[in-house]
Amino acid sequence: MTTLNIDAAGVFADAHRMYGDALDRLDADDIRDAAEKAWCAAKRAADALILARTGSLPPRSPDTSRGLRRLAESDPNARTLHDRYFTRQALLHGECFYTGLCDPIDATERLIRETIDFIRDAERLADT
Repeated sequence: MTTLNIDAAGVFADAHRMYGDALDRLDADDIRDAAEKAWCAAKRAADALILARTGSLPPRSPDTSRGLRRLAESDPNARTLHDRYFTRQALLHGECFYTGLCDPIDATERLIRETIDFIRDAERLADT
């Protein structure tokens, strides 16, 4: 994979854009697509954190998962982010987007909206 001038700030900006897209999909009453976009935002934020901490952008989702697990093992502050990442992966990406099981809708919508907190916490951890 070729990476040209990719920095953590740019990847975090992408996460914020994806989060905005998720909110747009919620406004359009498309919970399923909103869930996927929120998952993508969380993944990009995790990618950016890993890039900031290691200097390497994970090329695939399993690499992001592994990288976040490693960070959580070495940094207690990253442990909660780790858990929140895998919750989004399972519920937003796996259950809601792929299988259409988005109920209870209130809980899914809350998880989507709280993704901004995930992004901000990843940004704070990237700065430490």
